[in-house]
Amino acid sequence: MKYILIFITALIFTSCYETERNCSEFKTGHFYSEITIDGKVLKSEFNRTESLQVETYQNKTDSSEVRWINDCEAVFKTINPKNRIEKKDIHLKILTTTDSSYTYEYSYVGESKKQKGTAVKI
Repeated sequence: MKYILIFITALIFTSCYETERNCSEFKTGHFYSEITIDGKVLKSEFNRTESLQVETYQNKTDSSEVRWINDCEAVFKTINPKNRIEKKDIHLKILTTTDSSYTYEYSYVGESKKQKGTAVKI
């Protein structure tokens, strides 16, 4: 009985833990991002306003419209898609924040496979 009471008490305290997110600080600005896909680290830099994101990745510049669902979630739509994959919207969710960076997950809208990355405000 003693162990059950300790377990329940520990469960109550750990279930109340919530990660603090100050997502509104990352809606706009200049950022550096890294993601790992198939063991390769991919890096990009982007500028974001409330409604537009311009990203440079592998010496290519791409622009997307940004629609914020709430302070921590947004949908990106490529402005001039060049192929079928670029026509798909991307859903981004900020998971955690620090004073200068955030961790996020993203996926194509309607797909369950998610990738994670980190962005640093510069």
